Amino acid sequence: MANKYHSNLVVSASPHMVSPTDTTKIMGTVMLALMPALAVGIYQFGIRALILTVVCVVACVGFEYLFNLIMKRPQTVGDLSAALTGLLLAMNCPSSLPYGIAIVGCFAAVIVVKQLFGGLGQNLVNPAVTARVFMFIAFATEMTTWPVSRVTSLSQDSMVAVDGVDAMTAATALGQLGHGDGTLGSVTYSNLDLFLGNCGGCLGEVSALALLIGGLFLIWRKIISPIIPLTFLATVFVLGFIWGGLDGAIFHIVAGGVMLGAFFCATDYVTSPTLPMGKVIFGIGCGLFTMLIRVFASYPEGVSFAILLMNILVPFIDNFCEGKKFPLPKKEKGGKGNE
Repeated sequence: MANKYHSNLVVSASPHMVSPTDTTKIMGTVMLALMPALAVGIYQFGIRALILTVVCVVACVGFEYLFNLIMKRPQTVGDLSAALTGLLLAMNCPSSLPYGIAIVGCFAAVIVVKQLFGGLGQNLVNPAVTARVFMFIAFATEMTTWPVSRVTSLSQDSMVAVDGVDAMTAATALGQLGHGDGTLGSVTYSNLDLFLGNCGGCLGEVSALALLIGGLFLIWRKIISPIIPLTFLATVFVLGFIWGGLDGAIFHIVAGGVMLGAFFCATDYVTSPTLPMGKVIFGIGCGLFTMLIRVFASYPEGVSFAILLMNILVPFIDNFCEGKKFPLPKKEKGGKGNE
């Protein structure tokens, strides 16, 4: 009788709780939260921003489909993780980026960073962030050519060719800061411009307001914990205040990719700590390295490098925090643990 029931018994790993939330719904919700920032990017930089986004999403989904097909693995494109990677990667790039370079970045993100390490849940670092760092190193000129937004003054712009078409380019706010005298006086954008998105930069990071709306939406839906974004932003704010007073603190919060990184990249389930203490350490570390790179390094932006570095440290952070929360039994004088 026992064998009859045991033959139908299926044992799987915990947890065994049934929930209406699954990977597809989580990824879809994050993509929905990115729509305000994407809309601002398309408005500011035109139809090419939309085309680049579509290219990245299709390329990432295509690479994942082909890899699973070749390796004879179950298809996972339906979980939307590859689509989200493509969307995030596009939003971390200038809208003028040649499509071929974008596709190379998608290959690095999906195949090298994700699939070769075992697929979703096995990657050590964030695929989109790592691909952006790779493209910046390999294609520095293309990754630092910033098209002018439609409302930016053209007085300091220069004409360059983008895919054979002349386009106006200008330095970003962080670029002006880095190449100027190191003070906010060298920046022609106001903090309000940076908050609303009236500036140049990566197509998905120009509007701090749009990203804030999306981030708060994810917190409200309980898709992400507020700990990492709050500690990340608070660290940047405090260090920015020390560097340049209140204006400096606000500037470093709304300029560049801090909002995009804090809400949408640093909060990745796979590459961020699991315990609250670990999330605090992770967020502070991201903010600290971001500011160190911005203020002292030759590259004006440090968000992607900071998140990548902290991704690498996550196993050590988890081990440290688990040891604090679940300490091992103290050894007795005889050398045996307490029973």
